[in-house]
Amino acid sequence: MKQIKQFFCLVIFVLFANATHADTFDKVLKSGVLRVGVSLFEPWVIKNKAGDLTGFEIQIAQQLAKDMGVQLKLKVVEWGDLINALEAKKIDIIIAGLAITPDRALRINFSNAYAEAGIEIAASLAKTKHMDSLDELNNPKVTIGAISNTVAEQLAKKIFNKAQLKSFVESKDASNAVVEGKIHVLIESSPVPHLLALKYPDKIDAPLSKPLLGYKTGMAVNKGEQAFLNYLNAWITARDAEGWISAKHKFWFESLDWKNE
Repeated sequence: MKQIKQFFCLVIFVLFANATHADTFDKVLKSGVLRVGVSLFEPWVIKNKAGDLTGFEIQIAQQLAKDMGVQLKLKVVEWGDLINALEAKKIDIIIAGLAITPDRALRINFSNAYAEAGIEIAASLAKTKHMDSLDELNNPKVTIGAISNTVAEQLAKKIFNKAQLKSFVESKDASNAVVEGKIHVLIESSPVPHLLALKYPDKIDAPLSKPLLGYKTGMAVNKGEQAFLNYLNAWITARDAEGWISAKHKFWFESLDWKNE
């Protein structure tokens, strides 16, 4: 009898746990509001001249909310706090160019990949004009910049372990540092190094012919949100098949047309 009671309690606990963790999708549909966590990271998420949020991820979030038939509510969160905000249920989903990694998958559930990116280098011409190879960057006298809690930062620690690493919270601060010659190079996700080189050709060089590392990005929801995950994967598959996602990605990552906006 005691074993039966224990088994019954275990079943109730499992059902309750699933109910408490798998209801976000239903709540979004019933409330009519989708709370999306984003982080300022050009051109994934930027502010236009009017001060409104725009960028590749914003257009993804806008179309997703439209297809779900709900209102979009964007919440700007510092990059390092995105997963914490999701787990605290301050947001319903992360759509912020978040790289799919095994470590992050221990805490959150990723959707299928919907975009690809790479880790590249933006080099200060003034600081690196006498350097001929990447090996010369792995030096205690060299300062390398990266955004904290990113794949780029992890890669910088691994490849340039002898150099000084300076971490930044905001992407704009990291970009300004390399443009102003405060650091030797910036290890950053594409297309930031390329865009900096185009904007400041007399100050910045993007020397790599191919990325140091490639990665794929996915949307992220809390553990146990299977219904939500199923919808996101179906949405990504459908929008990818029709070429909508690739068209948006090309606009934001392969041109500077959006600068006029």
